[in-house]
Amino acid sequence: MAEIISVRFKDVGKNYYFDPQGKTFNVSDKVIVETSRGVECGTVSIANREIPEEDLTSPLKPVLRLATAEDIRTVEENKEKEKAAFETCQKKIQEHGLKMKLVDVEYTFDRNKILFYFTADGRVDFRELVKDLAGVFRTRIELRQIGVRDESKKVGGLGICGRPFCCNTFLGDFQPVSIKMAKEQSLSLSPVKISGTCGRLMCCLKYEQEAYEHLLRVTPKNGAIVDTDEGRGTVIDFNLLTGMLTVSLEKKPDAAPIIVNRHSVKVIKDTQIKVDKKELEALKGIE
Repeated sequence: MAEIISVRFKDVGKNYYFDPQGKTFNVSDKVIVETSRGVECGTVSIANREIPEEDLTSPLKPVLRLATAEDIRTVEENKEKEKAAFETCQKKIQEHGLKMKLVDVEYTFDRNKILFYFTADGRVDFRELVKDLAGVFRTRIELRQIGVRDESKKVGGLGICGRPFCCNTFLGDFQPVSIKMAKEQSLSLSPVKISGTCGRLMCCLKYEQEAYEHLLRVTPKNGAIVDTDEGRGTVIDFNLLTGMLTVSLEKKPDAAPIIVNRHSVKVIKDTQIKVDKKELEALKGIE
């Protein structure tokens, strides 16, 4: 077993494990840690605990110390410097005529590096821009291209539900979301209806997917052959949440279909919900 604490560097960010070096830390403590980017200041999200060593992907880096009042001041000063660096970089991008959108700027705690995050439609040759920025700030410069989901996470905003973005408020990591999830949840496959503000599939499609997967296992789908109290028929419509099926009877093909509960039928042959090629092509680019 290995003793760890978990640290976050953003209010809504990933959790990283560190070696507490035999010291005890509490949730919300500010700590100075060694990372692959250098020395950083983070917030303890999980206090001291032991986990199996096989759960660790690499050797733990150490917690250097509990953050002091001076360390906290340094963090605040860095935030002010980031605002100024953002404006400077914006001007340099315009001067170089680069087709890129600056999203965020981060100083490492020790100010040995400045990271500039940007979005762009394709590859951008920013070598001259890096030289300019290095000349201005006299430190290491890193430009990092990010996707539209990451941009939304950093910038924030309101979703179509009227609430702040999930990714910006509580989602530490993005979860895989697919067109198939939207279809299995009987949602309209219109990009406007199933896309978030970022233009990609809404993260919230993931929240109820487990429940829908269970309902799909116990509910006959369109095309399923079932036996009802009135005879054998074919399911032509179904409602996963209510469990009600619309069934066309074989012996009365021209009659109005009957509506029955899934619990009252015997499934002879079920079907699967699939996304066809035309649907995938129409929704290409929003996954």
